[in-house]
Amino acid sequence: MSMADSLSASGRSSEKLSLQSLQSKMKIDPEGYETELGLVYNQFKSALDLFQQQAALSFASSSGVCADPTIYKDLSDRATFLSHVTPFYPKQLAEFPAQLAEFLKSSARTLPSGLRCHVTQALILLINRDMVDISETLALFMELQTLGDRTLRNLAFTHVIHSIRRMNKKHKNEAKNRALQNILFSLLQQDDEARAKRALITLCELHRRKVWFDDRTANSICMACFHSSSRIMIAALSFLLDYEKIEDNDNDDSDASSGEDDPNPRTAQVVISKESIYKAHNKGTVASKKKKKAKLQRAIRSMKRQQRLSSENNNSNYYSPFNHLKDAQGFAERLFSRLQTCNERFEVKMMMLKVIARTVGLHRLILLNFYPFLQKYVQPHQRDITNLLAAAVQACHDLVPPDAVEPLFKQIVNQFVHDHSRPEAIAVGLNVIREICLRIPLLMNEDLLQDLVLYKKSHEKAVSLAARSLITLFREVCPSLLIKKDRGRPIDPKARPKAYGEVNTVSSVPGVELLEELNDDDDEDKEDSDDVDDLASRGTGDDSENEEMVSASDEGDQIYSDDAESEDDDMQDGSVDEDGDDAVDNDSGGEEEDQEENDEDSYVVDDELEKANVAHETNESNARAIINKVNKSTARKRKFSDFDGQLLAADTSLRALKKMTEEKLKKPPSDSTDGILSNEDFQRIKELKAKKDAKVALTRQGFKVPSSDDLSAKRVDPAKLEVHVRAKLNKEERLALVRAGREDRESYKSRIAVKQKKTGGESNRQKEHKKQMPLAAKRAKVARSRQEKKKKQNLSGKQFRGKKAWK
Repeated sequence: MSMADSLSASGRSSEKLSLQSLQSKMKIDPEGYETELGLVYNQFKSALDLFQQQAALSFASSSGVCADPTIYKDLSDRATFLSHVTPFYPKQLAEFPAQLAEFLKSSARTLPSGLRCHVTQALILLINRDMVDISETLALFMELQTLGDRTLRNLAFTHVIHSIRRMNKKHKNEAKNRALQNILFSLLQQDDEARAKRALITLCELHRRKVWFDDRTANSICMACFHSSSRIMIAALSFLLDYEKIEDNDNDDSDASSGEDDPNPRTAQVVISKESIYKAHNKGTVASKKKKKAKLQRAIRSMKRQQRLSSENNNSNYYSPFNHLKDAQGFAERLFSRLQTCNERFEVKMMMLKVIARTVGLHRLILLNFYPFLQKYVQPHQRDITNLLAAAVQACHDLVPPDAVEPLFKQIVNQFVHDHSRPEAIAVGLNVIREICLRIPLLMNEDLLQDLVLYKKSHEKAVSLAARSLITLFREVCPSLLIKKDRGRPIDPKARPKAYGEVNTVSSVPGVELLEELNDDDDEDKEDSDDVDDLASRGTGDDSENEEMVSASDEGDQIYSDDAESEDDDMQDGSVDEDGDDAVDNDSGGEEEDQEENDEDSYVVDDELEKANVAHETNESNARAIINKVNKSTARKRKFSDFDGQLLAADTSLRALKKMTEEKLKKPPSDSTDGILSNEDFQRIKELKAKKDAKVALTRQGFKVPSSDDLSAKRVDPAKLEVHVRAKLNKEERLALVRAGREDRESYKSRIAVKQKKTGGESNRQKEHKKQMPLAAKRAKVARSRQEKKKKQNLSGKQFRGKKAWK
């Protein structure tokens, strides 16, 4: 029965409707078209039965297309029609979604491509209308992706990704997600390569889109590296290695977008002293101010970068699938054992090397056999040597024994850095040595470092910069390994790398010592003012004693002056001189005793200060300056009053230092007095840290040694190991440069052709008029022209008329 007959039977013969118009009318008035719905549904069932019978009787051709095309066209049209109207007739079409899914599951391989795509689209429409659950059809859609039909594969893959993404958009249903993950995990563990590959691609895409951003998904992708199929292993390795590049691009895009769209951008807090800013703008010459401004800008940029990186680490923005490995040590050991026994091509081995090195560096694992394995490939002529060296650097961290990495380190030094090596290899070798020493400084010794530092005089820019970067590193890590002229002005001259296994334990709140120093400075200022008042009061109280000493000293000076003026009374003067010398000797002996006592007191004070571990530059500098004055005063003759005054001042300052040291020894830390720091204290500590970092950044010119956690978190970029290295050009690039230089040049012509082509120009006489001549030549020319003109005037009007007869 055709569509027109069915409509005439229902009393609507005057109106001939198509499926599209009927579909729109049924959506408007569902109850008025239930009869037509039953007719169309019956037609679908009959077409489905007819198609299955033809498939059973092998009426299909070898291409998979039915002999009667009208059958599968009616079937696809009615399936599409029913999928659109199913939400309006949930009771009448309750069995339709299950029938459609069963038909697609049983006959998908034998269906024609067009019918298969239409039925799949009808099923997708039902799932989008929430008539069918995605968990019931996920295995079917994964199976459809393995049929070899590209259109159907893209359709099914896009539907799975969008459905799961839409399901987790508002809130995540963990139970439902776990059920879907179990389906994909089971497909990934199968030996069938096609199904495992589609499951892996789906998991990777969901993980990259951060829909399934959990430990189970990350571990299942990592475990795919041990699949029996090499294609699955390569796909998993590629995703793990490329994921961080994707993350870097996403972070760059997000930073750019946040900078443009964020109404309240978060600016990095940079604290620079006002003195540095004033000197950069007002002190010195123009050139020196320009240098100071550039140094200030470098310090600001460095601090902003460090604060941004620290905020990113605190916010945990950085992520990699390797972070969620449940057994990182077992994963690295299994993959390394497979690397040692596999027969894959070199590119695949390099991918496995990179994954192992990334895992070892990120989780700070100990895989001692990995470094001798890398040592076999460390040659300058090795293919893809830069990536190999980057993997070697990535696998180094402070928990690895230096003895295990030392053979690999020596191999790099001997193979890359020598006089007969190419400049590119030397530059790469020095950069790799710097990165390894940044992670394991104990590998470097003094002789080797001094030999490597000599490359700073190289004429190659890449080599000299690499050597200077090595010097900059060891100025911060261990300045004692450098010679004096290479040390510069280090922040800590006694800095040394930590021994293997050495750990710094934190016993108090980080940064609380800055708060203590600030409080101590305030207290010292008050104590200094009190000591000055005490000294003034003591000076007024001892006026009588000082007057007696002054009178005695005046008499001694008078005696010395009489000796200097007169030489007549030798006996009297001699006796007076002997008495004076004895007095001076006695005084000098007293001075020496006082000097020894003062020295002992200063030694005691210094010992107490070291035990207290308090560095007070102002008080120490004042006290030591006074003590030095007293020490220098013994070497020359001077007045007793000056000596006594300085001695009193030294004694007063030493007593003040003793008093201060005793108070420091008795005084407990500020955080242990009450046990709790207030919010103002933490804010003050933050500000003091920012000021200290700014001061250090200005001194270091923007360089700061990163921590081991920061080094292990980020991957090593191979491009940074060959920075400033000029890459060799191939033949096509060299020819392109040659042709670019010939663009403005005319084609070659002979000299005669060029002369013949000349159309005109100035004559030599015209050129002479424009020619600049010396002054003497100009005068000679004027004189010559004047003579010629005079000669012409003399000759004019005196023609020769012959000899006169009368003469």
